[in-house]
Amino acid sequence: MANKNRWLIALSAVAIHLSIGSVYAYSVYQNPLKEALGWEKTDVSLAFTIAIFILGVAAAFFGRFVEKNGPRKSAMIAAVFFGIGTVGAGFAVQMENYILFLIFFGAVGGLGLGFGYIAPVSTLVKWFPDRRGLATGMAVMGFGAGALITSPIASRLMIATSIPTTFYILGISYFILMIAGALYIAKPAEGWKPEGMEEKNEERSVKADLAQLTANEAIKTKRFWLLWIMMFINISAGIMILSVAAPMAQEITGASAITAASIVGIMGLFNGGGRIGWASASDYIGRGNTYMTFFLIQVAAFFILPFITNSFVFSVFLYIIVSCYGGGFASLPAFIGDLFGTKQLGAIHGYLLTSWSIAGVVGPMLVSNIYEATQSYTVTFYVFGTMLAIGFIVSLLMKRDIKKIRATKKQKRTSQQLVTE
Repeated sequence: MANKNRWLIALSAVAIHLSIGSVYAYSVYQNPLKEALGWEKTDVSLAFTIAIFILGVAAAFFGRFVEKNGPRKSAMIAAVFFGIGTVGAGFAVQMENYILFLIFFGAVGGLGLGFGYIAPVSTLVKWFPDRRGLATGMAVMGFGAGALITSPIASRLMIATSIPTTFYILGISYFILMIAGALYIAKPAEGWKPEGMEEKNEERSVKADLAQLTANEAIKTKRFWLLWIMMFINISAGIMILSVAAPMAQEITGASAITAASIVGIMGLFNGGGRIGWASASDYIGRGNTYMTFFLIQVAAFFILPFITNSFVFSVFLYIIVSCYGGGFASLPAFIGDLFGTKQLGAIHGYLLTSWSIAGVVGPMLVSNIYEATQSYTVTFYVFGTMLAIGFIVSLLMKRDIKKIRATKKQKRTSQQLVTE
């Protein structure tokens, strides 16, 4: 693999993530499907919920497959599943078959999401041991930004052609783009490091990985479950905002439907930008401090938002929250490397993404149930604000656990040196 350029590897990962990130543009199909087939929005939304749930489950179950068979084969399988899922969704619409639509877009497409999400990210961590946050931030930014590209293209295609044709064109395009990325992507040689890494690490005081654990060993540690809880809370809060941003902005600030739609569109930029921005920053301030910052910022934002009536100020707070949401995803693979090493990073990443599956159901359901009971978003902000405060406490426990482990390791090294002398 010596002839591979790691920046082209990163570009290949971005190509894969841009394709599967198109799932975030799913809302553009809701009204056209309702008008064409009479499917209710809640029915159409179920396909998206299934896809995200399957993503997390597939990542958990097939993380070991990715580690064993490498990113190329995994990315090719992702291309097949996601391409068939998208094209199949078009066929289901043409047949006017709702169950078939759920199977293709939700289940088959969701499997493609699971394989496609973890394969490039776990590989990039190994190619960029000196800049883990930046590398994974680039790829996961592609996932966050995929909707920005797909949304206007899909909208125009549906007007110019039809809904089934749109799915056919996009499915084939995703397949080609993902295969192109899969053909170049590969793991580096064992123990590979870029030239000059040792000197850079000394200048930046980069700490060694806490341990080199297998996935089975990792899930038996306290820090794995602390990280799972942190991800679950951060994702639940972010998905809640994403799921009701437009009606929330209209109700609280009195913004027009057009203004609310613009706010939602710009949120995609901050979702994507936050991924590379926060992940890059985590290389310097540390992953633990980055997550603590996420929770502190969001606790303040969630308790202030109910009192903001200016639509511009309200949108700024939403953008900050969404940047933390994206940043949490982007910083996760690098954090896994710091805590558990890169031996089975893909498998561990897959296990942790089950937090996404559950949060993807809990976040939207919680906000809708609270709103139905109170007819207000105020209580929702307080509930999620409290959850985020718990997340901050968990991040403090994580920091204490890391310090304790490092102190124990240092003590052991000192004892061994004394015995040797």
